[in-house]
Amino acid sequence: MTLQLAYSNLRFGYFTREGKQYQVIGQVTRLNRDDPEDLKKLFVRTTSGQLVSIDNVVSIEESATPPALYHFNRYKSATISAGLAPGKTIGDGIAAMESIVKPLLDDTFTTSLSGSSRDFAESSGNTSFAFILALALIYLVLAAQFESFIDPLTIMVTVPLAISGAFISLWIFNQTINIFSQIGMIMLIGLVTKNGILIVEFANQKREEGLDKITAVLEASRLRLRPILMTSLAMALGSLPLALSLGDASTSRIPLGVVIVGGIMFSLILTLFVIPAMYSYLSRKRKHIDAELAELDAPAATEKHKELVYEP
Repeated sequence: MTLQLAYSNLRFGYFTREGKQYQVIGQVTRLNRDDPEDLKKLFVRTTSGQLVSIDNVVSIEESATPPALYHFNRYKSATISAGLAPGKTIGDGIAAMESIVKPLLDDTFTTSLSGSSRDFAESSGNTSFAFILALALIYLVLAAQFESFIDPLTIMVTVPLAISGAFISLWIFNQTINIFSQIGMIMLIGLVTKNGILIVEFANQKREEGLDKITAVLEASRLRLRPILMTSLAMALGSLPLALSLGDASTSRIPLGVVIVGGIMFSLILTLFVIPAMYSYLSRKRKHIDAELAELDAPAATEKHKELVYEP
């Protein structure tokens, strides 16, 4: 209590003078509290009422303490800040910090991100969830559209092709994986599946007309080539200004344009080969129709098949 009254700058109350309110502060003068030896000038009262110099009842030891104790999430904390080296991203910096932390800190310490690093980690987690959710929703929509769980798998093969093209494009143009490139990959899921939809839908129509699945998918690929080229080139050229960084303050969006253009063009080339191959392996078998077709010649087969399909 003696030390607190002498050094803690306690407020005892207020008084009013000439219409203004002032605080009453209890503390020894600065002249008597700047030197550690000034502690010896303080006296404490014993139980018998005598005053004893404080250095008779305490030991004085000099040590260094921080001027303030910072807390984060209610824990005492220390903040470590660092800048990024040229050519490095926030993700690289977080990985480097984690590699340093593991051998140095035991289980009594915890680490947490703040600032832009925390925003990056949260956005990365959100985009991963959005990517998985987009895949699931598109698969379910396609399953409802085609009334099959097999045909959507054939169509969804275009997604890994587009994502591979996106990564290759980022590597070629020396771009990084950031929030913009991740958004571009989510966009690719909806953009590239239309190639597979065009081929699979038309191939199913050809099979309904009596063609076998190999012939049907080859014919669908040939006839759907023009719309696939037109739509893919339209989307790629529409995203080209982003990739070329045309316009004010568009540099940050370059990875978005690179991902879209690279993913679409890469999947465009491979889709025409991969989708027919996957369709020939995964397409549903129509046993009741194929058995009838095997017993008939080609001209009669088509007419018989029409009867099988459209007959009530």
